Amino acid sequence: MSVKIEEFLKSLPNNIISGDNVQLPEYSFRRIFKFLDLNEKDIFYHLGCGDGKGIAIASEEFNVKKAVGIENNKENIQQAEKLLKKKNLENTELLFEDIRTAKINDATVVLFWFTDNDIIETMMKKFENLQHGSRIITIWGPLPGCLPGKVDFPYIINTVPFKSADLKEQLLAIFDTKCIDFVTAWEYAERYTKAIGSLNSENDRFLTILQSLIIWINAKNLGIACGNEIPEPIKNYMGILKTFFGIEVEHLLK
Repeated sequence: MSVKIEEFLKSLPNNIISGDNVQLPEYSFRRIFKFLDLNEKDIFYHLGCGDGKGIAIASEEFNVKKAVGIENNKENIQQAEKLLKKKNLENTELLFEDIRTAKINDATVVLFWFTDNDIIETMMKKFENLQHGSRIITIWGPLPGCLPGKVDFPYIINTVPFKSADLKEQLLAIFDTKCIDFVTAWEYAERYTKAIGSLNSENDRFLTILQSLIIWINAKNLGIACGNEIPEPIKNYMGILKTFFGIEVEHLLK
């Protein structure tokens, strides 16, 4: 007996889906900050800062004007406080509160990795009111309805004021290609898997398969997949998921 992928995802711990309490590895922070050209003029906010490593790196290695971490998990904020105190970083600030109620008016750069629709909807209003030129960096996908300003997948810079885009325009901007084949879908899925830094190689493989299928199916449904037929690797991975994991994804094809 198989289950639809939506039901499988619902069975996973919420933080796996939402990104809540998922810690990026240090090398990902450094790559993000170089991509952003983070510098001494920036006021950097990390929304959901976890253990504070991103705040420390922004302050210590990229010399930002100010680095602010916002976190509503008490254990995480305590770890972050301990880290910043140990490093004696004065141009940093930690706020123990919900990002939806926090003031971020002075931000020039924001790291935002959430998938909860209510959170995204609330934060979009805050982002739109930031000063022109402010950069919101997201992971995996751009802000809803917005054309990416710059892409180094899975990292995406959304620049204020935002330019409107539909999903098809977003995908073409992200993948920088006229059509998406299996090789492209796999390459980008693998980039995402490496970026979030799982310690379990078996989980990495499984996640890459899932993400590559999602990328290709979205492209197919939007009419931007290469060719009319389902590629053999896609068929094979659909079969693997169904046979060995009991997960069905074929119904997503329109």
